[in-house]
Amino acid sequence: MPERYQLVQTPARLELHDTQDPKIGAVYVDFVEGKAQHRRLFGGGKGQDIAKAIGLHKRKNPHVIDATAGLGRESFVLATLGCTVTLLERSPTVHALLADGLTRARASDDSEINAIVGRMTLHHSDAYTWLQNLPTDALPDVIYLDPMFPERQKTALVQKEMRFFHEVVGEDPDSDRLLDIACQRAKYRVVVKRPRHAPELAGCKPAFVIAGKAVRYDVYLGKATAQ
Repeated sequence: MPERYQLVQTPARLELHDTQDPKIGAVYVDFVEGKAQHRRLFGGGKGQDIAKAIGLHKRKNPHVIDATAGLGRESFVLATLGCTVTLLERSPTVHALLADGLTRARASDDSEINAIVGRMTLHHSDAYTWLQNLPTDALPDVIYLDPMFPERQKTALVQKEMRFFHEVVGEDPDSDRLLDIACQRAKYRVVVKRPRHAPELAGCKPAFVIAGKAVRYDVYLGKATAQ
């Protein structure tokens, strides 16, 4: 991690700070309040595009591997909708932020939050290696991929988090081969989140697409469906 960025344990939580630009604010994980709470209460439930892409209208409570967990937002949404989610994050910095967020959520006095994070299991691991070594009897129903978006110069909020990710985590040069192994290891679907007008990952045409205003979900069929 570049020296300008530091993990800081505050009285409230673990935060990632930009020491050269402290005005920009910290990055942290919060599953109890803020955006996560708003989306849990008002996000649209199983009518959300991500829920349609995962296939929640076909399978109840599937096991999903979020192979590029990041700050865990999509994992939390999926767990809220009943999925059992395995989160894989290879960056030690981001993994530490996620682990802290999950620990605080488990300590919450909100029983609904406790139940949701109880369906989330975090591992510090490279996703390709994890999927490659996964036993056949442990294959997930769905694998979800959200590779690093190209850097954009847009709003201050997007710029803040994307700058942290690009400088602290780096790019995802192996996302093409991750799609390949995911399609081999998912039972039913592989879902890839992409910017609305970005090219397909690895130039591979999906079985179908669910598109919103800013992002789309490319859906590939896994081994069980293909058979």
